[in-house]
Amino acid sequence: MAAYLARRLIQSVLILLGVSFITFLLLYVLPADPVRQIAGRAATAQTVENIRQQLGLDQPFLVQYGRYLGNLLHGDLGRSYLQKTDVAELIWSRLPASLLLMAGGIACELVLGLTLGVIAALWRGRALDQGLMVGSFVAVSAPQFVVGLLLLYVFAVRLGWFPIGGYGTFAHLVLPALTLGILGSGWYSRMMRSSMIEVLRADYIRTARAKGLDRARVILRHALPNAILPIVAMIGIDIGIFMGGIVVVESVFGWPGMGQLAWQAIQRVDIPIIMGVTLVSATAIVLGNLLADLIAPLVDPRIKLR
Repeated sequence: MAAYLARRLIQSVLILLGVSFITFLLLYVLPADPVRQIAGRAATAQTVENIRQQLGLDQPFLVQYGRYLGNLLHGDLGRSYLQKTDVAELIWSRLPASLLLMAGGIACELVLGLTLGVIAALWRGRALDQGLMVGSFVAVSAPQFVVGLLLLYVFAVRLGWFPIGGYGTFAHLVLPALTLGILGSGWYSRMMRSSMIEVLRADYIRTARAKGLDRARVILRHALPNAILPIVAMIGIDIGIFMGGIVVVESVFGWPGMGQLAWQAIQRVDIPIIMGVTLVSATAIVLGNLLADLIAPLVDPRIKLR
């Protein structure tokens, strides 16, 4: 276990180093000039050049990247060009809202996806099964902003059940979490259906039925716990999917999380914030996958870490 953890941690550091390098390089070659965003359109060429020198943006790429890595090793994510605030403070202030939305989205997609997957497996080959699988395909393929705007129009504008946007109460969480949940439930329902069908064909299920156990007990006690095992790894991977999709959802619903912060930074070419959010998101993805790998053997002793 110790050797496995050490190897995975080294791999994680290398992955994060690669993410930081690629992101910094893309921002370096970006046509948009952050100095112009800071100085304003009426600034003179001399003013723009002075700001560029103060920020160190006149230095070669490797010099800028090396300085950024040096600050990063000391826990310094830099300061926002426009907000004049430490990036770590900005991210920390937005992180609870994003984590809350992520937890709500994962809960929604698990409830929807697992339930629909089990129903589809139990009625395999029938009209209900085919309808649910078509619905899951549509859910996976639908753009996030379309689903979000549709839910807003129906449940907030037309029915008035939920607020149009904002943050602070459970009612504000429902629609953005449901948007994320609907989009993710398609993957879970298809995976759960396949896993459940395979488990229902196993010998121990036939043995349980031969002993006279009722159908509900066979499904809930014997089939469902084993069919859920492949889902554990998907939850860790899901963190990465959510960190990417949360930008759109938070922008649609006005949710004050990291996604909205990243979107505002992209519009203003605020490089320190973009780098900070990217690295925090990448760290969450790496830790999520590692956690899924560590939990899997606890759920199923047959799985070994190598």
